[in-house]
Amino acid sequence: MIKISKIDPSRKSFERSFKKLPKNIQEKVGEALKGLLLDPIPKKWNFEKLNGYKNPNIYTVHITPNHSHKLSFEVVDEIAILRIVGTHKKIDDAP
Repeated sequence: MIKISKIDPSRKSFERSFKKLPKNIQEKVGEALKGLLLDPIPKKWNFEKLNGYKNPNIYTVHITPNHSHKLSFEVVDEIAILRIVGTHKKIDDAP
């Protein structure tokens, strides 16, 4: 299983997508990010590797209980590099 020891939110695509979210969803993102740092990552976040992406490997977590929003990221040397956050459909279309 993947181990994550640090979160890197500096990618512009993540910053832009995060700012567009409603405040309550932004708070859920914060909770999900804390969950990523736990070992093992709690099942409630539905941590999964996306098929078809190998360079880089792309992972997602569901940030809302109803699965309406997801967060995508890469993991390099135990660092989660955040890519984008948004609706489930948006992330599935362009992670």
